[in-house]
Amino acid sequence: MRVAGSLLGAQTTRFEQVDPLLPAAAPPPQGHVLTAALPRGDRVAGVLTNSVFEPGSATALWSALALWEMHPLVGAAGGAGMAALLREWARLQARTAAGPDSACLLTWPSRDAEAAQPLLAHGFTPLTSLAVRRFRAGAPVRRAPQAGVTTRLATAADLETVLALELAELAYSALVGAAVVRPDAERVKRATVTRHLDQGDPMWLAERDGVPVGLAHCRLMDVTADSLSGTRLRPGRWGYVNCVSVTGEARGAGVGSELMAVAHHELHRRGATGTFLYYNPPNPLASVFWARQGYRPLWTSWELRPASALR
Repeated sequence: MRVAGSLLGAQTTRFEQVDPLLPAAAPPPQGHVLTAALPRGDRVAGVLTNSVFEPGSATALWSALALWEMHPLVGAAGGAGMAALLREWARLQARTAAGPDSACLLTWPSRDAEAAQPLLAHGFTPLTSLAVRRFRAGAPVRRAPQAGVTTRLATAADLETVLALELAELAYSALVGAAVVRPDAERVKRATVTRHLDQGDPMWLAERDGVPVGLAHCRLMDVTADSLSGTRLRPGRWGYVNCVSVTGEARGAGVGSELMAVAHHELHRRGATGTFLYYNPPNPLASVFWARQGYRPLWTSWELRPASALR
């Protein structure tokens, strides 16, 4: 793609202006190339990829089985460039067969507000945000534990407890985000939780009077500039907050905050300089909770289901 080099450099400059925590704009993957002309003759481009996920895979729990994803290169064109590219995508998608279990997806910096209007106009919804929290100098202060609540690392003996809490989080997320509760969800989650327990990923359980009431499933990641995660995060050691779940009867009592106070302290102690997670902006619990924990959106994934609804 001849225009890719200049657009990529201009896009990196725009990213720097929009949000200083963004990494440099990444080259798009291989796929179907779309280009669009702007009124002054400038051109923007994008690469469209199509993925098909097998039923029974972990990905199928948070994605439609057929996914069309656009990787834009709009340079410095901002909202006008995004609008032109989306018009071309809509024309192409109208000629593409897509079943009910399908989606169109585009991930873009959360603070680039100019892109929001054309995405909304074409029917996209901001379903998922990647949010970040950077640690300031020194370890996060470990506050006094909440009365009656204790936290501990989960072990293999806690598999059923962890599984139940993760399935509860999946069910709630499916109401307000991109998650899908599929018939084999328990089997898929059981295999995933077992693997993470076996490899020693930190999972903190909160207990009240000895009864489990919450979970924070985390892990450490070393992000490099040439890795897939490096297209979303600046290089460094990051703590990933994979799943936080609090039982319905314990919500609103500070259990989640207690879990995250422990997780932030311990992840920093293990070398993380920041943490990140994914949450659903339409989620009335998560959208408030994570802001209070110091997280703010870095990337937003705009989604439309089914893919045939792109206009």
